[in-house]
Parts: sequence; C-alpha cells; structure tokens
Amino acid sequence: MKRRGLLLIAFSALLVFLSGCNTLTVLDPKGPVAKTQADVIIFSIITMAFILLVVYVLFVYMLTKYRASKAAPDYEPPHDEGKTWLEIVWTAFPLIIVIILSVVTIRSTNEVEAVPKDYQDQKPMIIYAASSNWKWHFSYPEEGIETVNYVNIPTYRPVEFRLYAYGPITSFWVPQLGGQKYAMSDMVTKLNFVAEHEGSFLGKNANFSGEGFAHMQFEVLAMNQKEYDKWVEDVKNTASDLTPDEFQTLLDTKFVGRKTYTSTHLTFLPPPEGEHAGHNHGDAASKSELDQFQMDQFGSENSGGGEMDHSGHNH
Repeated sequence: MKRRGLLLIAFSALLVFLSGCNTLTVLDPKGPVAKTQADVIIFSIITMAFILLVVYVLFVYMLTKYRASKAAPDYEPPHDEGKTWLEIVWTAFPLIIVIILSVVTIRSTNEVEAVPKDYQDQKPMIIYAASSNWKWHFSYPEEGIETVNYVNIPTYRPVEFRLYAYGPITSFWVPQLGGQKYAMSDMVTKLNFVAEHEGSFLGKNANFSGEGFAHMQFEVLAMNQKEYDKWVEDVKNTASDLTPDEFQTLLDTKFVGRKTYTSTHLTFLPPPEGEHAGHNHGDAASKSELDQFQMDQFGSENSGGGEMDHSGHNH
C-alpha cells in the first residue's frame, strides 16, 4: 500500500513538472466560440469533481461504519431487506447527471456550429483552408489572395473556414478561437470563428495523419480591420500569382515555409463542394478533372518516396 501511494505521489509530481507554468490555451479563449467551449470544459470538470467528492465521502463513511470489529466468532449481522428511498437516490442521481450533461452538450454544440449570436447580422468572411502533406493552404475568394502556413483575419468579424484536404484526413484546430473539425478530400466542412482580441494564435493539425503531421502548424494573426485591409493591399502589390504548376509544386513539396500569392488555386482546382463534391455528386467532367489532378499528385509522391496513398476520396 505504501509503495502504491509513493508511485501515485511521484506520478502527480511528474504531471505538475511537465505541465510547467503555461496556461492551457483551451482555457484561455480569445473569441466567443472558444469561450463557450471553455465554459463547457470547466462545467464538466466541476461536475466530475463533485461526483468524486461524493464517492470518496461515502467510501470513507462505509469503511469507518462497517469496518471489522471484535464481535464474537458466531455473530451474524441482522438481515436487511433494503431501503426504497436509497435505491431511488442512487438510481435518480446518475440519471439527473446524465440529463444535465446531455442538455449542456447539445446546446453548446448547436451554439458553436452557428455564427456567434452577437455577430449574426454580419456577413461572414469565407476562407478556404486546405491541408496537404504537410502544410496548410488558405484561400481568400473575396480578396483573391492565398497564403501558405499562415492566415490573417480581422477582429470582431465572423470568419467561416471551409475545410478540405489534398491527402489524408486532418483536423483543423485553433485552441484559443474554437474547436477542431476534420478536413477531408471529398467534401467541405465548415467552422465558424470570431477573434475578439488582436494577437497571434497557434493553429495545428490535431489528427495524426502521417510522419510529418507534427510540422502542420500555422499562425492565425488577428488584427483590426484597418491593418487587415492594408495587409491585403500589400499582398496584391507585392506577391506573385499562383499558377497550376506552382500549386502542384507546393503539393509535391513536403515542407515549405510561409508563402503568399495574389491569386488562389480555387480558380483552376475548385474545392470539393457543390457540383465538385465527392461521393459521386455533381458534374462528372469536373469531378473527373479533380480526380485526375489528385491522382497525379499522389502518384508523384508514391513514385518518389514509396509513401502510402492516403487520398481516400470517392469511397
């Protein structure tokens, strides 16, 4: 027993040491979506702590009340048929807890899937976020620009990220702005954010997708609208165009730094939505063109390094 207690203390100390002094980013929200999720996490922790407290109190009480005593060897305890009110309590309490957690989960899920209620009168800014091995491509259809491995957004404006992938399934996650959602090769998923604080926030791929997934980090830089407009103007005046050949080179290259372009790949390779969606939806000719482009991409990867083909589209 003493050895087990020492191991528990050592393990707890190790957790404290590894955690350091940094604040958990999921509990340091910088937008309403992340705030809702942080509140749910805290509520769940408090609920679980209350349950553990009740269990431990009852555990100590039972050990104390019904501990072994110096009764006679032939002693037989009185027969007890049970108490109805106790059975009702230990059945009703877990049911109530499950109902409360279910209601909180459903309400919060519906809330974070929609545009935050204080911003529903604004038109969301659409940004397409596409992952590839092992990088992120951000396309701004309204501005006609594209970035790689970083994305700039204005504060106090709803942003709708439309996610998809050129390759394995990935998970788009910016802990301080909102939860994670999968990006897949044959469909587009949507994720709504609003940044209410200026600053730099870390984004990452939260789904293990191969040897290079740890490098799939990107910066989300939230700035005021004036600075954002100036940045867009600077990009249009200084960056180069994104051609099909350049985009193919990006896809073929495993690791690249930050890049910026004055056009997007959406014009020559549309995302898998609408008539270009997978699962045998949409126009056959457009879909065939998309499939051929991705087959060329993964074929070149496999011939160069013998990597596994994770495309997984058109199931």
